[in-house]
Amino acid sequence: MTRQRLEAFSDGVIAILITIMVLELHMPPGADLASLKPVVPGLLAYVLSFIFLGIYWNNHHHTFHLVDRINGAMLWANLHVLFWLSLIPVTTAWVGAHPTAALPSAIYGAVLLMAGVAYFILIRVIIAFQGEHSRLAAAIGADIKGIGSVLLYASAIPLAFVRPWIAQAIYVIVALIWLVPDPRIESRIER
Repeated sequence: MTRQRLEAFSDGVIAILITIMVLELHMPPGADLASLKPVVPGLLAYVLSFIFLGIYWNNHHHTFHLVDRINGAMLWANLHVLFWLSLIPVTTAWVGAHPTAALPSAIYGAVLLMAGVAYFILIRVIIAFQGEHSRLAAAIGADIKGIGSVLLYASAIPLAFVRPWIAQAIYVIVALIWLVPDPRIESRIER
């Protein structure tokens, strides 16, 4: 399999996940401003999850531009990432329907945590195959953003049982950290 085929498959899966999420959004019950109130939590959950899926799509795109060839381990590691991403629409709908409940917020965080761990594994599998002196290894370095994100997700999950809004704020912070593509990778691509 070529790198382009793996990227196209991943792009398709992420596009389908976004489509599923938008189909879960419901029309406001009325035509006035007050009728927007019941749909706001679902809309906010959608926006955050859309941003997360966009971040994964963007970083996946940049990462695979530094990959010269792929192997079976990369295919499985990539599927591992896509598995966890495929759970985002369900958890988004759940947290959107119950924004003040602890369990949906914690499960949402658990899915984000596992997606982060899976992506970390994918990066390590690629580096192991391409070598510690590859362009990707040089670009990733110590991967402080990746490790820090996983730690933030892990801290948010128990905090959801204290106050769900605290966990949700942490999820927003992680999204803001990743909103701008990693300049270390972009600089390697431009070379």
